[in-house]
Amino acid sequence: MARTETRTIRRMLIANRGEIACRIARTCRDMGIATVAVFSDADEDAPHVRACDQAVRIGPAPSRSSYLAIDRLIEAARAAGADAVHPGYGFLAENAGFAAACEGAGLVFVGPPPDVIAALGSKERARELAARAGVPVVPSFPLGAAPADMTYPVLIKASAGGGGKGMRIVRAPSELAPAIESARREALAAFGDDALLVERYLEGARHVEIQILGDRHGALVHLFERECSIQRRHQKIVEESPSPAVTPALREAMGRAALALAREVGYHNAGTVELLLAEDGSFYFLEVNTRLQVEHPVTELVTGLDLVREQIRVAEGEPLGLSDADLRQTGHAIECRLYAEDPEEGFLPAGGRLLAWRVPGDVAGLRVDAGVEAGSQVPTHYDPLLAKVIAHAPTRGEAARRLAGALERLVAQGVTTNRELLVAVLRHPEFLAGRIDTHFLDHHRAELFGRAPEAGELARAALAAALAEVEERRAGRAVLPDIDPGWRSHHPSEAAVQYRWRGRAVEVGYRPLGRDRFACRADGETCALRRAGGGAGEVALEDEAGVVRRFAVARSGLVHHVSAGGRDFTFTEEPRFPERRALQAEGGLSAPMPGRVVRVLVAEGDPCAAGQALVILEAMKMEHAVKTARAGRVVKLMVREGDPVEAGAVLVALDPLDAHGAAHDAVSGPGGDRSGGEAA
Repeated sequence: MARTETRTIRRMLIANRGEIACRIARTCRDMGIATVAVFSDADEDAPHVRACDQAVRIGPAPSRSSYLAIDRLIEAARAAGADAVHPGYGFLAENAGFAAACEGAGLVFVGPPPDVIAALGSKERARELAARAGVPVVPSFPLGAAPADMTYPVLIKASAGGGGKGMRIVRAPSELAPAIESARREALAAFGDDALLVERYLEGARHVEIQILGDRHGALVHLFERECSIQRRHQKIVEESPSPAVTPALREAMGRAALALAREVGYHNAGTVELLLAEDGSFYFLEVNTRLQVEHPVTELVTGLDLVREQIRVAEGEPLGLSDADLRQTGHAIECRLYAEDPEEGFLPAGGRLLAWRVPGDVAGLRVDAGVEAGSQVPTHYDPLLAKVIAHAPTRGEAARRLAGALERLVAQGVTTNRELLVAVLRHPEFLAGRIDTHFLDHHRAELFGRAPEAGELARAALAAALAEVEERRAGRAVLPDIDPGWRSHHPSEAAVQYRWRGRAVEVGYRPLGRDRFACRADGETCALRRAGGGAGEVALEDEAGVVRRFAVARSGLVHHVSAGGRDFTFTEEPRFPERRALQAEGGLSAPMPGRVVRVLVAEGDPCAAGQALVILEAMKMEHAVKTARAGRVVKLMVREGDPVEAGAVLVALDPLDAHGAAHDAVSGPGGDRSGGEAA
């Protein structure tokens, strides 16, 4: 029986990192609870470390395994004098062994009891409990018990976890074996358990979840629903509450089902019952997440509750103090997950240094939960989430417009992000009409991906990069700082710079005319511009029509980042006096991002077709197939399974085939065919 005595928490160890660790620390600070951060070598100077009163190194390896070492975390809590542990989400948040280890060490675990985590952590067992509680379930089988004549499509999913890890849609029998193999590896890496389920896949369904909250005294409430259908790789990127598809009657039915399951297992603390909502209004049990959810802020904004505070109070043994009569939804909240990734390249993770980070501070109803700041190093060992940006407004349309505007003004430079995709989703007419499902990105790929710059937009961004560098040179000059660089006593000559943007050349020329005015040309267009001010990291340019546009600019070496109007441009400056480069591989396949080689799919001497996956990399907890852009023959394998690799490292040396199918000798070396990876 669950104990009901109260225990005041004085010092909390937060067994997580990034934005969720910062968010938990904020509530602990408000409650007068001291905090302890943990960090790997990769996170030594991360914001979450400085957000806490103390910090304990749990390295030494800068990898996600540091945060999965239960013994190190327990030792860290003891060393820092913590009396409680909050697991956040991800890592060990749904690990029954970790919850038990905390309780065994005399630490309060902020979450449900170990036996409940164990029961609901197994998707197979959770389905049995849901069925017993009267909740409809999607037909599903343990992997070894799936019928040979099962109907496709099906979903392969990890039994021990969620978040899109170890999940694959299989539409034909021929796809089953490779999907199982890949899902097993990914599940084992993410959860330490490679058990899989096969589940009927519902086309056109929505992903709707119910937030539950219970205390140790038997009180249970649900805090309404969240719509989480906008997903990539089965992982949510846009969430909202209320759902545009849920009626009051359906909300009541879903909430009643979620609470029935919670009572069946004796649930307490915060949790989420995830459901699939079919087009006909029927709903089916998916799983229970026995932890705080990434998207919990939308529930907080529409209910006015602090869920972390409620979690801590429940863990201390306090009664919930809430009833159905106390709960209501006010307004509408939408959350976007800002990731360091490239949607145009199959959502490849994008590590690096965040040169600039600015969030709008003057937007009513806006909340930003961030785990980064200007100068942060974004490692490739962890989930690429930078921040959650959430807007609350009286109506759904207002919330979407407010959030889109805030994202357009947000500055995140130095790493590629999914910001433009998020804005495109929020402004899409089908999203605004509430007509969404879990394949929204696929249905509207043409409108959401690969959007070309508007007329003059690329040229203006390139000019902003060039003229920002002019200002940078002038500001750093000790002699005659008020005179424009390139000024001559006679007719001034034009300065020129050559950039590359997404593989194409962009040439910029500018000639100073005095008084911050320039005659300019860029990308085939000519204009006159006046530099109209701008603060640190910003340049303002006025065109001939008197229109002033502001650009956020940041530079690292020869790479220039320019952001304006919600669009991001990265220009690589061609050196004026390039050094002689080493011979590069004509057919070398190189890594598109840092990671670890988990599979090599070819052998030396094998032929390969254009678009064929040759190597599987694991990066940021996901697998990525690295494919060759051309047909050829494998000359030499440069890596073995298990090898760590850096971005640009040659993986496979290839002899490319010409139009007649003949191979050409290729010299292996750096910088060959950097074909994009995609989810394996």
